[in-house]
Amino acid sequence: MNNLSKRSTVYFEPDTLKALKMRAASSDVSVSELIDEAVRLLQREDQEDLADISERVNEPEMTYEDFQSELKINGKI
Repeated sequence: MNNLSKRSTVYFEPDTLKALKMRAASSDVSVSELIDEAVRLLQREDQEDLADISERVNEPEMTYEDFQSELKINGKI
């Protein structure tokens, strides 16, 4: 953690906290570092999802009914 880190209170279910503490101890990192990394991973996933959405914004839309009809026409169902 760098000197710009901010403190926050996070509440966990007891078993989740126990597992988190065990993971931290076995990997020689702090619980805070594990949580920080988990949040960063979630943010990266969000960025990837937003990028995928941006790439697909011009794709034609298809209703569920039309998709089902196309599957039937192509012998998929």
